[in-house]
Amino acid sequence: MSRLFCLPSLILALLLLVPSANARQAEPESEQTDISDQISELRASAELLIEAAMADSAAWDRLAYLTDTFGPRFSGSKNLELAIDWILEEMVHDGLQNVRGEPVKVPHWVRGEETLVLLEPHERRLEILGLGGSVGTGPGGVTGEVLVVNSFDDLASRGDEAKGKVVLWNVPFTSYGATVTYRSNGAVRAAEAGAIASLVRSVGPYSMYTPHTGNSRYDESVPKIPHAAVTVEDAMMMQRMQDRGHTIRVRLEMQDYWLPDADSHNVVGELVGSEYPEEIIVMGGHIDSWDVGTGAMDDAGGCVVAWEALRLMKELGLQPKRTIRVVMWTNEENGLRGGNAYRDAHIDEVDNHILAMESDAGVFKPVGFGFTGSDAAFDIITQIGTLLDGVGSGKMTRGGGGADIGPIMQEGVPGMGLNVEGERYFWYHHTNADYVDKLDPDHVARAVATMAVMAFSVADMDQRLPR
Repeated sequence: MSRLFCLPSLILALLLLVPSANARQAEPESEQTDISDQISELRASAELLIEAAMADSAAWDRLAYLTDTFGPRFSGSKNLELAIDWILEEMVHDGLQNVRGEPVKVPHWVRGEETLVLLEPHERRLEILGLGGSVGTGPGGVTGEVLVVNSFDDLASRGDEAKGKVVLWNVPFTSYGATVTYRSNGAVRAAEAGAIASLVRSVGPYSMYTPHTGNSRYDESVPKIPHAAVTVEDAMMMQRMQDRGHTIRVRLEMQDYWLPDADSHNVVGELVGSEYPEEIIVMGGHIDSWDVGTGAMDDAGGCVVAWEALRLMKELGLQPKRTIRVVMWTNEENGLRGGNAYRDAHIDEVDNHILAMESDAGVFKPVGFGFTGSDAAFDIITQIGTLLDGVGSGKMTRGGGGADIGPIMQEGVPGMGLNVEGERYFWYHHTNADYVDKLDPDHVARAVATMAVMAFSVADMDQRLPR
């Protein structure tokens, strides 16, 4: 809405700000941004939370138990539902309130046997991971020459060379956003050129012969061809082979397939507010993972630090004025059904969602938050950030959020994502190496403290965070 009002428009706008029966009116921005006195009052609670979070490795231990016991938790899998059932039981045991699973229908893609054999210039098996949603090859697989290309433009310039061949996208990692498009769209672009299959160099900056999976897409206007990730090492090797003029031949077999949508749940637990229980700070991560590794880094860690933050508030007897709700969203990896279902289920209370917080970048050493919201709100959370200077995670930056809170952020809810020293995140992202040993117990504890202090402080302020 424009800020340039004629008088009738201004009157209408003011009328629209009259509070409804279930939503308190926000305080004037000038009052909301001056919270120095409240910061002093919140400091004692913040110090209690930090001390409790840093006292032991309880969060890391719980994360290790979850991931070691239930393993990877792909949408539609038994592992995911068993993990959800266990978490719900443990949340009740922790004394959290309104613990429940909110139903979500999720897509169910199944990875079958997958093999890639190099036939020329020498014969050996290469490691691959099919990309999410890929079609299978059918019995006997597909055999063909490999054409290595370095970009979409490179393929376009090679004209008819790709027809009947296996296209390999050998695109070095620059950033996830820039490089992941070849994983997402590679099968479509290769099929448009007449290829019989698509291979993509794994999207990551470092490799120890670890292929990376991830989601991909098809376009109904072109044939659906098999799509898989190869290791960085093999992509570079085949590039060298092609540069020497060698013929590269491979046989690809993938027995991947789809099943009907499956039943799953978003996991919810709360600490109900003492004064404004209808006003909600929501925080969490996604409980599903890919079907490789154990999903400790992506994103059981994000779930556990939010859960542990709420458990510590309960254990310490800290009662915020507003409700703090932990949500572990399901099906972030290959559908975002959980985030969308949460928005739909809570659309009537979205105006009372004060802040949404997400941790989905690995719980490495935290440095602060990226925030999306009004200038007045940013000023407030920056002041709250000073409470985190003791654990080195008080830096607030503009721009942040997360995939699962994205749907409610689109409805106007301010959002923030936990920022971490994540240089190694994409080393292990969507690989068989995503185990809890990649995470430092001290860093996990700091992440718990960071999430706890921010959530509690926003929940316990006298006024709402302004939009």
